[in-house]
This record gives sequence, structure tokens and C-alpha cells, in this order.
Amino acid sequence: MTKLYGIPNCNTVKKAQDWLKDHGLEYEFHDFKKKGVTPAKLTEWFNTFGWEKVINKAGLTFKKLSKEEQADINSPDRTIAYLTANTSAIKRPIVEVDEKAVLLGFKEDEYQHFFKK
Repeated sequence: MTKLYGIPNCNTVKKAQDWLKDHGLEYEFHDFKKKGVTPAKLTEWFNTFGWEKVINKAGLTFKKLSKEEQADINSPDRTIAYLTANTSAIKRPIVEVDEKAVLLGFKEDEYQHFFKK
């Protein structure tokens, strides 16, 4: 089972959804905004990708913080606290297959390579 995590109005998430649909791949969509994300799920993703990559420091949600607030998000525990309260700051999309995180973000060549297996 493939599960795609993100927010529906994100262009990158839309590209991933379109790619999956165009390649005939069924998936379940998990909307961060409506359903949230648990600390346990974030920890799983941190273990797979690294906590520094799961937080989207290039996005508006993070950029709206003061420099001091940004500097305080400097460990996995602090990042979990921030991301559970501010799901828009999670890099997206995240794709899981059989409940294991496999892709972060959307790059067509990475999706092509992974789903060719």
C-alpha cells in the first residue's frame, strides 16, 4: 500500500499525485492539515531521512519565524515539537510504501527509479 503525505494545495504534492495517477499507481492521501502527524511518525521519518531534511527550512512557515526562533529548532526533539504544531513546515510530499518511508519531496527521476522495482 502506497501512502502520500502532504497538503492538498502544495504544487509539489500535486505533481507527485499527478505522477502516481499517470503511472497507474493507487495511493492513499494523508492531509497534514486535517489529520496532523504524530511524534512517532516524525521520528520514523527522521530515522529514514534525517531530521534536518524533514523540516522545510525553505518554506514560508519556517521563514516567518524570527532568526532566534529558527535557531531554537536545532535538535530532533525541538523539531518534533515544532512540526507537530506547524505541519506546513514538513517537507513534502513524503511517500510510504507498506508503512515504510521511501521518498521525500518530488523528483520525477527518483519516483521513476523507485517505482520501476
